[in-house]
Parts: sequence; C-alpha cells; structure tokens
Amino acid sequence: MNETVQVENVNWNRQVYQRLKLALSLGLRRQILFAVCDNLNLRNRIAARLHSNLAYPVAKVLYQRSHVGELSTPAYPRLVTLRLNINDPNPIAQINQWLANYPPPLVGKSPDNPGKPLPIPAFQIVGVEMLTKQSVAGQHLFLDHLRLNEQYLFSKESNNFLESSLLFWVSRPWLYAIQQSAPKFWHCRNGVFIFAGEPTPTVDNRHYPVDFNHQDNVELKNYSTLPIKQDHRADLPEVNYQNSPVNDGVDNSVNNNLMEVITEKSAHLTNQCFPSLSAINPELQELIRAALSNPGETNPQENYEIQNLLREIEQLHCQQAPGDELAIAYQNLGNLYRTRIEEGSINLENLMTAILAYQEAVSHDEHSAELPNILNDLGTLYWMLHRIPNNSQEAQMYLEQAIDFYKLALKLVPSDIQPDIYSRVQNNLGTAYGDLSKFSEHKENWQLALIAYHESLHYRDETREPLKYAACQNNLGTAYWHLAQYHEPLVNLKKAIAAYKLAVNYYQPSEEPFKYGMIQNNIGTAYWNMSQYQEPMINLQLAIEIYQEALQYRTPDSYPHGYAATQNNLGIAYWHLANLPETSKEDRQKFILSCIDAYEKTLKIADGHGNLPLSFNMWMTYNNLGLAHYHLVSDKSFQGDKNTVSEHLEMALDNYLKALTGFTPKTENYENTMNYIITTVRTFHNKLGIHGQNLALSKLPGNLIPEVLPKL
Repeated sequence: MNETVQVENVNWNRQVYQRLKLALSLGLRRQILFAVCDNLNLRNRIAARLHSNLAYPVAKVLYQRSHVGELSTPAYPRLVTLRLNINDPNPIAQINQWLANYPPPLVGKSPDNPGKPLPIPAFQIVGVEMLTKQSVAGQHLFLDHLRLNEQYLFSKESNNFLESSLLFWVSRPWLYAIQQSAPKFWHCRNGVFIFAGEPTPTVDNRHYPVDFNHQDNVELKNYSTLPIKQDHRADLPEVNYQNSPVNDGVDNSVNNNLMEVITEKSAHLTNQCFPSLSAINPELQELIRAALSNPGETNPQENYEIQNLLREIEQLHCQQAPGDELAIAYQNLGNLYRTRIEEGSINLENLMTAILAYQEAVSHDEHSAELPNILNDLGTLYWMLHRIPNNSQEAQMYLEQAIDFYKLALKLVPSDIQPDIYSRVQNNLGTAYGDLSKFSEHKENWQLALIAYHESLHYRDETREPLKYAACQNNLGTAYWHLAQYHEPLVNLKKAIAAYKLAVNYYQPSEEPFKYGMIQNNIGTAYWNMSQYQEPMINLQLAIEIYQEALQYRTPDSYPHGYAATQNNLGIAYWHLANLPETSKEDRQKFILSCIDAYEKTLKIADGHGNLPLSFNMWMTYNNLGLAHYHLVSDKSFQGDKNTVSEHLEMALDNYLKALTGFTPKTENYENTMNYIITTVRTFHNKLGIHGQNLALSKLPGNLIPEVLPKL
C-alpha cells in the first residue's frame, strides 16, 4: 500500500512540476503563483530543479537580438531564488533590492543605439515556513506586507510596479493564512500548484546550501419574445482551422517496406533500460521515457526512430558538434512529435516534448533559415496546449505565449520575400487573438485578430492557394461576427457576411461539402443576428434559406454534430420568425410547426450519438421544444380539437421534464423550466378541465408534486 501511494505521489508531482515549470518558462509578466508543499526536503529539491532548468534558458532568441554579437554582457538569469528575510519579511522589498544590485544588462548597445535591457527575471520566494518560529508579531508583519503590496504592486502609477512573476513556496497552513489575511493579494493569483508529500518538521536551513544542479525526478445574448424568459440563441459561427495547426508541405511519409525489421529492432530496444543520455535536457528525456514506457502511445517504428535520434543527439553533444548540426537533430525530433500530434495523438506530453525539442533547436542555432517555421510551430504548439482539457487555469498563459512566438516569427519573415510563411503566421496570430478574447479584453483582442487576418489575406495568393485563402476569409468573417457582439453590430455583421460570401465562393459543394456547409451555417447565423437590429422579417427568411442550404451538406451521416447545430439554429430562426408582430396568424402556426420539426431533428441526432461534441446546450433545446409545443396550442389562432391540444401539451410537458434533468436545481434555467411546467399544468386545466389537470399531474415525477401543487 505504501509503495502504491508513493508511486502515485511521484506521478502526481511530476505532472504538477511540468505545469509549474511551463507557467514560469512562458515569461509572462505580473503573475502571482503559489506552490504548496508540506515536505521541506521535497520543496528544496523542486525549487532547486526549477532554478537549474529555468535560471538560464535555452530560448535565448526571446531576447530578440537583431544582430550577431549583441550579447556583450554576462549571462543574466531568467529565474532568481530568494530566501525570505524573516527579520523583515517584505518579499517585494527584497526583490527591489536584488534588482538594484543586479539591474538587467543592456542588449544591442552601440555608439548609435542606447540598447535595450533584458527582461526582468521571475522570482521564487522560499523560507516562508520559517516565520512559524517567529513571534506572532513577526508573522503578522509578513501578512501586513502582502496586504500593503496588494494595493499597488501591479499599479503602473506606483514606483513598485513590477514587470515580473512571483512564485511563493508555502505550506498549507501558510496558504490558508494568506487566503484569510490578505484576500486581495490572494485574489490576484494566477495559479496554485499543490505537491503531494508527507509533512516534515520546520527546520532552520537558512545556511544550508541549496543544490541547484540536483536532478531528482520530481515531479449569445438572450432574446425573449414571451412573458416567460427563454433561451433561443443561434449557435456560434465556426472558425476554419485549416492552416492553423503547424507548417504546410511537410513530407510525413513512412517507408512501409522496413516495417518488419524496424518492429523487431524496436521491440528489442524498448525492452532495454532507457539509454543513459547525460548531455540531453533531463526534462526532455523524462517526457520521452514516459511515452516509450506506454506501449499504446507509440508504434514500433516511432520508438526506433526516437531512440536513434536521441543517440544521435547525444553523440553530437559528445563530439562538440557545431550548433547548426545539433539544431537540425533537435528539429528532427520535434518534427517527429509534431507529426504524431498532426495524426491525432494530442496530449500534454507530446506537446511538451515537441516544444522542448524545438526550443533546443533554437538555442543551438538562432540564425537558421528554418527559425521562422520553428517559431511558428512553437506558437501553434502553445496554442494547442490551451485547448487541452484540465488546462483551464493555464490556458490564457499558453495563448499569450503562442502570440509572443507568432510575433517573433513575423519579425524574422520578410513579407515581400516569404509571403507564404508570413501569411500563414498572420492567420495563426489572428486565431490566437480570437481565442484570447475568451479570457480578457474581448473587443480589443478581436480587433487585433481582424488586423492579423487582413494582413494574412493581403499576402495570400488566392489563385495558387484558394482553399487557404478561403479559410482565412472565413476566419475574418467570424472575427467580425464576434466583434459585432461588443461594437457596432450592424457595421461588423455586414462585414462578416461579406467575408463569409467571399470565402464560400472558393468551395465546390461536391468536393468540399464539409467546409461549404460550415460557411453557409456561419452566413445564416450572421443574418440571424442582423434580424435583431434591422429588417427582421427579411433577415430571418434569409437565415432560414441559408440554413436549409447548409443542411444539404451537413447531413446526419456525414457530419452529425454539424447537422444538429444547424438544425438547432433553424429551429431558433423559425421561432423568432413566428413571433414577429407582422407575421400573420396562419404563418405563425406554420413557422412554429417548422420550429418543432427542426428541434426534433436536432434532438434525434443529439440523443442518438451519446458522446457527440455539441456546440449548443441540448437541455435548452428540450426546453425550447417544450415552449414551441405549448405556444402552438395556446395561441388564439389555433383551431385543433381537444385531442390535438392534449397531445401538444403532453409533448411540452415531456420536453420540459427532460430539460429539467439537465439543469442544476436552484439555477436560473431550472427555475424557468419549473415555471413553464406549472404554466403548462394550469393550461391543461383551463383547456381540458380537471381530467386534463389529472393527466398532467400523472406525468410529473413524485418529487416535483409537492413543489407544483401549492402553485396551481
């Protein structure tokens, strides 16, 4: 049992360490991070390892040198470890003192150029646990400093404005103390990283030398047209990621004639111990070792290629080979993992391995002709990291790092000489800005995305690469659509529609049904949005016509979740069309029936495919279908008999009850649907008498009866 727990702790700590290291290595400013570890020995090893790996980074290119020989200054750290002064526990004062003693050196200084200072390093603060041995007043002094700093630490008006990241190593008791006594400072945190380990006594190790070479394995808006609130919203437009993921035109072919020989050799190699590779980054080794130990992760040929590449890199290091040769070997390793990612094996380990390999390639040859492509790939790998599940806390940091790499690549790519690369990177930059808008500065980031997409289109040859040109036009339309949600809706929606229509012209429905149907769906959604601001009848009819066109190519068999999304949008458009004041009574009934038909087709697909990735809330669709059935028979123009009334009211009730199963009790959606249920039971009584009410009550689950009866 103890061995099992220990192994689980090691695996957990490795994962947490990778996340923490990545958060610090991104080079973002004004982060507050907390690392929680109750085991001081483990804490010391992890902090030492962070310092060893991050203090002097491999990616010197991030210093953005423009000429060879600019680094005439001594190496300057990217991570500084400070032990808290327990006699005056003011971490910000300590950091400011360190910076006063060791200001960032200037890069690119010349008689004609004053130079530019290197980035301010990140700081990790250790020794907070030693305050436990101080007086209560001393402990409160530390918390007081945090409370004071929380008011102006990140204020540009303050002299203490800090362009850095801070990592505080604390035990759980001190974490809770900071939460309670410095809540604003705690609220400013960007991440908390908790390591597993048995608590150890607090030992005064202020004079104990920290081994910084230790390599232990640590490791849309609601539109309501009825008295009762509802949610009838169109699905969001879709971005075309056709040329976002990585470089174009890479030959990933495999010589299948060697498969048998390679399989035999690989089986022999992977059964051996992992080779001792002293010159290769241990983090890179560790990630590869974990993948090779998982038989389902790689195929035998890849195992063979990976281990051969590692041996080649080790040999080049031992031979002190030129940097460009090492860079090519590391790039080949990164390309191998990039190919694996392109083929669908997208996980944290593969992304991190590719990132580390490419960063090593950059560090060994910062003037390679391949550098713009590598930087673009690094940007895209970080962009992909933000889409990994369970990475929500780090997602914004990954996107910001992706944007930094894309911008750096653009500085190295002359747009007139390499327009293809320049256009591709600009498209990727636009996509990253669009995704960043989910986290902050919505309008501003979408405006930046628009600038990037326009720049990409300016240099994209539409005659030579028509589909890539069309993909970027679609992305431009989606950026305008999103910007319309925050700024000048009519102007930007018209621009979105224009961009979508340009994009769709490049797709032949018979050859590209998936893309053609997607963009038609986007055009329909833009017209639906337009109907909220002008000419609702005309724009809704246009939306319906275009959704129906999209459904010819988004079929249940070829693209079930796209079919479901467009059918759901079609139902929404019919609903709004039915509820326009100028719609006639006859048309209102016809449109509601069409709305019901579209919602039923939506739910048939959603229910029939258990794990279908839906872009809409299926439970709201059940709710909306219930509303459509209810309003069909409650409308004064309805002329059906009592049996038909009963059928539609029963369908309304059934769909409300299904919707209720997907909502959390006491939430707004749950309470709204409960109100619809009560209204429907009353309508049963008003239209069908006591028999109708009894029928309705017989359909309710027993647990809802006490809640419904008092309100009738």
